[in-house]
Amino acid sequence: MACLHDHSCEDHDCSSDFSLYKHVDLSKVSALNEAVPGSVKTVFKAWEQRLNSSEGHLESNDGDPELLVFIPFTSDVKIKSIAVVGGADGTSPSKMRAFINREGIDFSDAQNMQPIQEWDLVENLQGVLEYQTKYSRFQGVGNLTLHFPENFGADATQIHYIGLKGEATQLKRDVVATIVYEVMPNPSDHKTKADNGGGLSQVE
Repeated sequence: MACLHDHSCEDHDCSSDFSLYKHVDLSKVSALNEAVPGSVKTVFKAWEQRLNSSEGHLESNDGDPELLVFIPFTSDVKIKSIAVVGGADGTSPSKMRAFINREGIDFSDAQNMQPIQEWDLVENLQGVLEYQTKYSRFQGVGNLTLHFPENFGADATQIHYIGLKGEATQLKRDVVATIVYEVMPNPSDHKTKADNGGGLSQVE
């Protein structure tokens, strides 16, 4: 569901709302079917720069409007809403499907897998619309994959901005992995009476 901001951006700091771009691991962001390799990185920027495409934009290959965008984060995040600014003349994406914490998704996977949520989009050339997530499902997000299967009739799809509203946790992704590893018990560190021929499994 798309909704207009419930405030005037002149009186509210929308940039701080859509600040999760600071937690995007930009070096690892990727897209399938982008016409210009690496152009996907240009769509993650500050809210006030959402209409500025001087550094480029994401565009699919001509004749194939489908795009798949992989967005890893430097820390786990909670995502409340997503904003997408597309191109004019039918090049804006008309549908968006989201998958979380799934790496290596290709078009075949995206078409056959059940997304965690999907939205019918409208042309949002000024970036004043945002799409609410089912917030309880978008907790502990380490990476987000967005599938844009179609547009409004053009030969190619254009995306100028993807904004993510939410909050980041304090734990970095590599730190989380280390903690999980360290709290897992190592059986070799714990001798049991069973090892000595006893019938009990109590840790000594």
